[in-house]
Amino acid sequence: MPKSPNTPTSKIKPEEPDAPTGDRLQKILAKAGIASRRKAEEIILEGRVQVNGTTITELGTRADASRDHIRVDGKLLKGPEEQRYYMLNKPRGYVTTLTDPQKRPTVMDLMSAPKSGPHGDNVRLYPVGRLDYLSEGLLLMTNDGELANSLSKAAAGVEKTYLVKVSGVPPDSAIDQIRRGIMIDRGRLDEVRAGRRDRIITAPAQIELVRGGDNPWYQLTLTEGRNRQLRKMFEEIGHHVEKIRRIGYGALRLDVPPGEFRELKPGEVMALSRAASGKKVVPKKNLPEFAQLKAPVKKRTAPPRRTFASNTRPSRRPS
Repeated sequence: MPKSPNTPTSKIKPEEPDAPTGDRLQKILAKAGIASRRKAEEIILEGRVQVNGTTITELGTRADASRDHIRVDGKLLKGPEEQRYYMLNKPRGYVTTLTDPQKRPTVMDLMSAPKSGPHGDNVRLYPVGRLDYLSEGLLLMTNDGELANSLSKAAAGVEKTYLVKVSGVPPDSAIDQIRRGIMIDRGRLDEVRAGRRDRIITAPAQIELVRGGDNPWYQLTLTEGRNRQLRKMFEEIGHHVEKIRRIGYGALRLDVPPGEFRELKPGEVMALSRAASGKKVVPKKNLPEFAQLKAPVKKRTAPPRRTFASNTRPSRRPS
């Protein structure tokens, strides 16, 4: 029987088009070691990438690296690189960049040495975060862009531990300021926005005296990493920072000599992933040699000069 006009009918929704599948093209290029994700975006916009014979210039484009033929400058992509992770002990006098326009040595010069381990040298590594030119210590190097981005986000709250030597002795009240959080400039010291400096208060920090004296050493643990943050914090309380050495990152502790590196173990990579996701990780209690302060060199005191009585006898008076 035909339905009456008053009989309700179910509306059939038109089929929605399939959602895009696969990964963003710039992510695929970064995983393949072509360039960083930001540089990969530039390569796409320049029209240097083809997917299945079609030139792509739109950044939102997705592809499936396992099925699609992706070419960069005509060369077929070989697939994602094997992910690798290193701990480097950066010395003073190196910049944390891939290249430097001023021709200063970079951390990439240190990583050019042959690498032991099963993976060989055919990967493009990047530093995780930065240590400034005069700072030294633990620096992570990897080609895992996702983990690097997660570790660098302030929201993750990954703990980074430093040894800091300052000029002069700060009072306890000033150290308490750092411990609670202190107002510093957000950007560079010479930046002024809207007629005033852009100021921000730092997150609470763990700080304790490691070695006293006229120029004491402190151990600080931060959960953020703003531009020149440690130097700015002590400048706010009127003290200049003389040396900075990072000795901890998450559960890792610095255990390689200056200028050298080693590949991380699977358990260490897993601990970094946990820290990046906001989970608590606990470092080993015993600090390795290169995460400790060296014993101060004792000044040699010159032995007292020995004085000898004169061998000359007084002359006799003539009789």
